[in-house]
Amino acid sequence: MDSDSRVTFKGWYSRGYLPHLDSGNSLQSITFRLADSLPQEKLMQLEHDLVRMPKTEMELERRKAIEQWLDSGMGACLLAHPALAQLVQDTLLRFDGERYRLIAWCVMPNHVHMLIEPMIPLSPIVQSWKSYTGREGRKTAAELGLGAPGLASGRFWMREFWDRFIRNDEHLQQVIRFIHENPVKAGLCAAPAEWRWSSAHPPLGAPSPSSAH
Repeated sequence: MDSDSRVTFKGWYSRGYLPHLDSGNSLQSITFRLADSLPQEKLMQLEHDLVRMPKTEMELERRKAIEQWLDSGMGACLLAHPALAQLVQDTLLRFDGERYRLIAWCVMPNHVHMLIEPMIPLSPIVQSWKSYTGREGRKTAAELGLGAPGLASGRFWMREFWDRFIRNDEHLQQVIRFIHENPVKAGLCAAPAEWRWSSAHPPLGAPSPSSAH
């Protein structure tokens, strides 16, 4: 995938519920998750429970429920293994400044949060991440003897991903806090800077928050 000015952005579009904006001058919050992170029966029950809600409320409640399930650690949580978390983080960092500007990220045990300013359309960016990490992730999991439903059939990530454009500065700060605090909320660490696979974590060689003055 090459950065090419001839590639056009979608602009405003909808996947049937909330509006999305695919634009070269909008910041985008993105979440994608492992294939086994949510059992199909739970998703089906959720859709049944939400069916009578207005579409805008339905999507917000759907995301809230799924985020709670993800944070509870459903599935094999392959990204809890350092080698797989590092693979995903290195991939996200690889094209920073070329295909997108990377603002914030967090690799959780069974999903990934990103905040970027795209330089090319969003779907090819996410597809590139998932294609490479899915292929290399399956190899690494096999070498480490890790198993998860879906790996045998070649599935590493869920096909879909969530994306929301950033409305204003207040929304931007909210999303950054949400991304950085996700490991704390999930009970994985006591402070955002402690989570190694996050933009809140001090760079290698930087002083820790406790030692900095």
